[in-house]
Amino acid sequence: MPGLLLETLKGKRSDKVPMWLMRQAGRYLPEYRALRAEKGGFLDLVYDSEAAAEVTVQPIRRFGFDGAILFSDILIVPHAMGQGLEFLAGEGPKLSPRLLDARLESFTAAPERFDPVYETVRLCRSQLASDVTMLGFAGSPWTVATYMVAGEGSRDQHETRALAYRDPALFQAIIDAIADVTITYLRGQIDAGAEAVQLFDSWAGSLAPDEFSRWVIAPNARIAAALKESHPGVPVIGFPKGSGEKLPAYARETGVDAVGVDETVDPVWANKALPEGMPVQGNLDPLLLLAGGDRLVDRTREVLHAFAERPHVFNLGHGIGQHTPIAHVEALVATVRGG
Repeated sequence: MPGLLLETLKGKRSDKVPMWLMRQAGRYLPEYRALRAEKGGFLDLVYDSEAAAEVTVQPIRRFGFDGAILFSDILIVPHAMGQGLEFLAGEGPKLSPRLLDARLESFTAAPERFDPVYETVRLCRSQLASDVTMLGFAGSPWTVATYMVAGEGSRDQHETRALAYRDPALFQAIIDAIADVTITYLRGQIDAGAEAVQLFDSWAGSLAPDEFSRWVIAPNARIAAALKESHPGVPVIGFPKGSGEKLPAYARETGVDAVGVDETVDPVWANKALPEGMPVQGNLDPLLLLAGGDRLVDRTREVLHAFAERPHVFNLGHGIGQHTPIAHVEALVATVRGG
């Protein structure tokens, strides 16, 4: 029987609001830190299906969230496309060669890198109760491209934005290639047991309106359409972080089933601006969860009230911080569940 989260993502409003948290499986949990220390590097953990499944279900055991989000990383896609990937302590991900210096055609694809991720999904689904929704995910093409082009994360994605202006045909080919692989990847996750998937566009907010339409809306629409063709009935959540006033156009034009709202967006405005009846996910500030206290409870209730008349999945406006106290998460869960 479908759980509350899956029913909500399919458009059913309920007086009970389902919840999960972005990055809910991670460094704020002592059980995660212990397993990470045992396994070593981040990629070693991601590609160890049994360990990755354990990490995925840890927050479900502790907090009873309505959804389990696959423990992986958006950069598994470029890794499977043949780009070198490593995570350096204190420096974040590094990809090589970067697409400023090389062409996609020079990469040797390694699609077998998806196999342990699919196995993680299968293991998770077998371990979770039937009313807990298994969520898969991938990075959206624009965000993934920013890492592939520059070889690392950046504050304003200037190198990738400049390349897209300078050579839009070349950049279109990069976006199209990422979209193709992402469709294959998400279909594989769904076949393995994912009941809904989320597209993370973490750097969508750095683009001007025309570029947002071309590099964010268009490729996400293509992915959503492909998934609906092959797996009708599996909800797609789109999360274009930082999109601001462009959020309603994203919601209307991408064909996603639900839209994630980051913490910078007024939930009252979002409720009025987004398509009527569309499921919304969000949007508590992760730093408020870190801070805790009465304001955490008050703001949580404000978000719940703002979206009370539409299907709503309670979540953060982005990922939970690694120094977030467990007690604050427990207080959040009690507030959402207790009203």
